[in-house]
Amino acid sequence: MKDILFSSVFFGVFVSLFGYELGVLLKKKLKWAILNPLLIAIIFVIVVLRLLKIDYQTYYDGAQYLSYLLTPATVCLAVPLYEQLMVLKRHWKAILTGVISGVLSSLTSILILARLFSLSHEQYVTLLPKSITTAIGMGVSEELGGIVTVTVAVIIITGILGNIIAEAVCNLFKIEEPIAKGLAMGTAAHAIGTVKAMEIGEVEGAMSSLAIAVSGLLTVVGASVFAQFL
Repeated sequence: MKDILFSSVFFGVFVSLFGYELGVLLKKKLKWAILNPLLIAIIFVIVVLRLLKIDYQTYYDGAQYLSYLLTPATVCLAVPLYEQLMVLKRHWKAILTGVISGVLSSLTSILILARLFSLSHEQYVTLLPKSITTAIGMGVSEELGGIVTVTVAVIIITGILGNIIAEAVCNLFKIEEPIAKGLAMGTAAHAIGTVKAMEIGEVEGAMSSLAIAVSGLLTVVGASVFAQFL
């Protein structure tokens, strides 16, 4: 029975969803920023696999079906953007400038850190797509010769960290403009940051959704250029 359960195509999906729902419950009950549902889900899956001595491939055989929902979920972020279309039209110059600044800041910081820590070219290009959504970042990393699995991990860590500290950073630097908040979260922490932006407000969520798409496209081009610098 145990072997049948673990080999089931639904095992990975069940464990992943249960861990995420556990994270949502803890976040609602305790309201701690560190209790990000995705972070809790990751920790829960690791603990379950270790305790039950289940190999990763068995888990992945079922969990991989969740990844098929990644692209449609990203596309659905266009809905709040459409609802705030008039805001986009009025402030398009500031919005574009903000996203470009965010992308350049991300790429430049990776270049500086790569030189500082003497990273190889492979390690360097692996980190370049850290701030864009996984669906785009995986392609960028593969195209540039990076380690795709590490890129995915870095993107997730970046998103979770952005989700946790975004509001605190905005308060620290007294950033109150909804458009600026949304652009910062979407550009720096992609879809996971956008979840936090949507929790804060509709405008923040819409601008963050826009930032995901625009920063993703700009990073595809920018990463190709920056890849030549090391």
